[in-house]
Amino acid sequence: MVRTWRPLDGVLLFDKPLELSSNTALQKVRRLYQAEKAGHTGTLDPLASGLLPVCFGEATKYSMGLLEADKTYRATICLGQTTTTGDAEGEVIQTRPVSVSAERVGEVLQRFSGAIQQLPPMYSALKHQGKPLYEYIRNGETIERALRDVFIHDLRMERLEGSELDIIVRCSKGTYVRTLGEDIGEALGCGGHLTALRRTAIAGFSLGAAYTMAQLEAMDDQQREACLLPLDCMLQDFPCIELDATELQRMAQGQRLGKNLGLPDGKVRLYSAGEFVGVGDLLGTRLAPSRLLASVAKSAATPQNADC
Repeated sequence: MVRTWRPLDGVLLFDKPLELSSNTALQKVRRLYQAEKAGHTGTLDPLASGLLPVCFGEATKYSMGLLEADKTYRATICLGQTTTTGDAEGEVIQTRPVSVSAERVGEVLQRFSGAIQQLPPMYSALKHQGKPLYEYIRNGETIERALRDVFIHDLRMERLEGSELDIIVRCSKGTYVRTLGEDIGEALGCGGHLTALRRTAIAGFSLGAAYTMAQLEAMDDQQREACLLPLDCMLQDFPCIELDATELQRMAQGQRLGKNLGLPDGKVRLYSAGEFVGVGDLLGTRLAPSRLLASVAKSAATPQNADC
């Protein structure tokens, strides 16, 4: 049967299951919706589950808000064992006795709160000369990596039972929770590796509002479409500006506008007649188009004029 792809715009909060890569999960959701274009906003490893926002159509243009956003995870660390990969996929390379208290864990977690530095793991998709690091380590090569600055906004213990430690972490973009688990284990003097990871939030979106594949498959097309969020849901941290019809037309032609808005420089959401039309760049009193909806850009039929 020939599949019919269709234009579709919106954002789906998807609960990615274990054992699927983010791209495989994306393609499964895309096929279910029969969407022409789709993308996701933050990779989860196959051994990780949880919140994976999927953007359809025009929404792929505006995923920058979520790509840069803080993310929250629930992670389980197996204390006393270190592995080659820092998680349960690797071989155990060292075993040490575990004797830690909740008070000791609390003290160690404080040391990893705030601004910290991490060494990216070799078993990662971080690229060196165009090739992921995991390809080098599989060939027996180790690449020198630079420390990277990340920020841990919140880090707390949820459960300590024997050699299992559950933590909740809210962190900046670029944080390797697997590396954090290893470092916490070393700081406790017994080592450790990650055995479970679940993303529970991205920015203002929570896992409680996400849908599983089983839930989506049980719906009809109309019910599935009702699960989609509007395009501007990912940009709520940006100030919004209302444009009249003339201003919108000029922006669609690539022109800048002079507007004394009293807003800080940066990205802004653009609306016209109460409808979202795109994103602009504000610098002082000059407003320039950044990414407009395709329908808006196509409406620009008149020649460009000078900036106002």
